[in-house]
Amino acid sequence: MVKYFSGLLIIIALLFIPAGTFSYYNGWLFIGLLFVPILAVGIVLFLKEPGLLEKRLDAKEKESEQRGVIFISGAMFISGFIAAGLNYRFGWIIIPDIAVIAASVLFLISYVMYAEVLRENTYLSRTVKVEEGQKVIDSGLYGIVRHPMYSATVIMFLSIPLILGSPISFLIFLIYPVIIAKRIKNEEKLLENGLRGYAEYKKKVRYRLVPFVW
Repeated sequence: MVKYFSGLLIIIALLFIPAGTFSYYNGWLFIGLLFVPILAVGIVLFLKEPGLLEKRLDAKEKESEQRGVIFISGAMFISGFIAAGLNYRFGWIIIPDIAVIAASVLFLISYVMYAEVLRENTYLSRTVKVEEGQKVIDSGLYGIVRHPMYSATVIMFLSIPLILGSPISFLIFLIYPVIIAKRIKNEEKLLENGLRGYAEYKKKVRYRLVPFVW
């Protein structure tokens, strides 16, 4: 709960201080869409899969290359949120409400995808590693792309700037797919070397992130 509320306070500060007001309704919409499902999923995992919840809270990355990815991601979020607040404050670029609504729907769809990945893969971790006894998952969303969790987060994170009403932030967040592509390449080397059957799985499921694209 400490991480939950500290994260909430940080995002409130990053959005509303640059906005110069608490009347930034896009900010409150985003906070509701983000933190209400997080709380719900956290409660479900705590009651049914406490081990998986512990793994999801473990963000201590051991791979040096992945630590760099995490640092860049953090910088992207901070600058994107600040830009969104400033965009609202000064009215640089206004996007229509229908775009905000569509982005909100996409955000919720990505959450459903993310929850399904959590259900399918109990080995899922926030850090890149292979656990003892880990097996290759090749059913459900894992039968479509090899990294459905990252597919969900790409949809999620690219919808965030539009929920916040900030095309400027969207340009900043476009770095995320590039970051994820780099993370996936490093992760697959580790999985292929350490996870039995992963090389065969790669031949079976050709696409990493987006079906028929990559």
